[in-house]
Amino acid sequence: MKIIIIEDEILVAEDLVSNLKQIKPDIEIVSVLSSVKEAVDYFSVNPQPDLIFSDIQLGDGLSFDIAKAIAIEVPVIFCTAFDEYALEAFRANGIEYILKPFSIESLEKALVKFQNMQKVMAGSIALKYEAAMATLEAKNKTSSSTIMIRYRDRLLPFTLDKIAFFCLENEITYMHAYSGKTYAMTESLEELEYKTGSTFFRMNRQFLVSRKAIIDATDYFPRKLKINLSFPFDKDIIVSREKRSKLLNWLTEN
Repeated sequence: MKIIIIEDEILVAEDLVSNLKQIKPDIEIVSVLSSVKEAVDYFSVNPQPDLIFSDIQLGDGLSFDIAKAIAIEVPVIFCTAFDEYALEAFRANGIEYILKPFSIESLEKALVKFQNMQKVMAGSIALKYEAAMATLEAKNKTSSSTIMIRYRDRLLPFTLDKIAFFCLENEITYMHAYSGKTYAMTESLEELEYKTGSTFFRMNRQFLVSRKAIIDATDYFPRKLKINLSFPFDKDIIVSREKRSKLLNWLTEN
């Protein structure tokens, strides 16, 4: 079985390769691609594999954009940490997925699903992606303007203009308010990314930052960007070169 992985987090991609090899040693990982552009360029000149594992949110866009440029003719299984609303979009359109962080068991089930898939399933895959993408974009545009924070035995409402950024530390998500207070949260950064919409940007695996909190961005070797906030913060927020152009476009538009 030939597989291509589309994932912009190197450690996640390596973990996926290792787990797949552990499940089926004869699996051939043909290539690991890290962006929409790289995937489009690759599929433009190379044959498609038997199966694709793909993250959804890549540094230069959503992986659905690949299907807009290239006719994908093989099944795709998405590795995602999306919230329940987004998963409903996949279920409604017959798109297979596994949840991050994935396990050996979930990958085994995904491979069994693939073996039971018929080739015809991929025939209308572009239409399935388009329908799911439209659902996700609609959700993004109508994102909530209030985030509920559980503090002890209370639920505290925070409007987005009171929140500077969300941060992942030791696998726990924290909300940092402009007031200087910090609160632990149960939601993942992926869930918050879709709740906050276009007013926040996913800088990297660790930070989701409000446009209002950013003064500017400066060059950071090599070809990366460093985010400068409007208040003191003792950690650097670095944006990868793959996300550089997307961030600059977002800063311009917002």
